[in-house]
Amino acid sequence: QVQVVESGGGLVQPGKSLRLLCVVSGISPYKFGTSDLAWYRQAPGNQRELVAEITRWGRITYTENVQGRFIMSRDDMKYTTDLQMNNLSTDDTGVYYCNVAKTNWGQGTQVTVSS
Repeated sequence: QVQVVESGGGLVQPGKSLRLLCVVSGISPYKFGTSDLAWYRQAPGNQRELVAEITRWGRITYTENVQGRFIMSRDDMKYTTDLQMNNLSTDDTGVYYCNVAKTNWGQGTQVTVSS
């Protein structure tokens, strides 16, 4: 059974940085290596939205409002993906979820940006 666990969230001031980590277990090397990985977030009262996605080939796309501030990467040897979030704003507040192969979700990690 595939398990997805996010960590790294917290409370930070505007302009600061956070790094989120997603660890995937219970998955074969082939399955992980051929899966697209993604980070989503859900702000209070809003629908879950895609933040960043990295394909099996390493192609990365970002939603417009994080372009240039967030950096997503993957490590297929460690079964992880992370999201480096820089210059955070209050609009980045929400629960951040990791998604594997558009199928498996983690429980999420809370990010709160507030002064």
